[in-house]
Amino acid sequence: MDIFMLVKAIILGMVEGLTEFAPVSSTGHMIIVDDMWLQSEVFLTKYVANTFKVMIQLGSILAVVIIFRHRFIEMLNWKTNKSNKDKPRLKLSQVIVGLIPAGVLGLLFEDYIDEYLFSINTVLIGLVVGAVLMIIADIISKRATSQQVETDDQITYRQALMIGFIQCLSLWPGFSRSGSTISGGVMLGMSHRAAADFTFIMAVPIMLGASFLSLLKNLQYFSLEIIPFFVVGFVSAFIFAFISIQFFLKLINKIKLVPFAIYRILLVAVIYVVYF
Repeated sequence: MDIFMLVKAIILGMVEGLTEFAPVSSTGHMIIVDDMWLQSEVFLTKYVANTFKVMIQLGSILAVVIIFRHRFIEMLNWKTNKSNKDKPRLKLSQVIVGLIPAGVLGLLFEDYIDEYLFSINTVLIGLVVGAVLMIIADIISKRATSQQVETDDQITYRQALMIGFIQCLSLWPGFSRSGSTISGGVMLGMSHRAAADFTFIMAVPIMLGASFLSLLKNLQYFSLEIIPFFVVGFVSAFIFAFISIQFFLKLINKIKLVPFAIYRILLVAVIYVVYF
């Protein structure tokens, strides 16, 4: 494998890492680079390319786990939860409640989604409609007069479940998981930062499950020749996700969602020019 292919792996990992958890749709971005690079290489068959996408996604997930490690340890520590039962704390059970709606629908309609919704046209629709939802969420947030949920520790089971239902929108490719859940959280009275924190924490189990199932399905397509390509992409995605997540969390309460919505609309224009 030549150096040029490893540079491609770095760039693809960078695209994944920078866009997976920002509300801009990593699917939309990966579609742009997919035909340009992944499918253009002879040894990168459709199945190997799909496995590569899963591997670099795991790099992004690892970044979230490290950044929120104390939160995950706290949620999984039964003794800590019991000793702090009088203090508001985000519970693992609340995360599970938030995962149920999209998890059930995803399992029921996985084949339909893969067959009919993964196209450039559907992604463009998801990007635009998702951008509109984000703008509406910011408008509602500005007009809200009730007390906001400032941290994810204050999230209720009802809010977790409602965010879970709104996350179902992200099953439409291009809509963006973080875009839908952060928008949903903001519309339910949460601060942008609290909604983002809950979104990232909730993303880990669902993305891990989906990634490992995909890896098991495509494991037969691994070979010694492509391992360096996979490793470089994984490391690149981890590094750029680690940087972008921390940057995003520091900014989200200040800049809100509208700038990302505008960017999504511009991205639609770019995809349209590239493909049409």
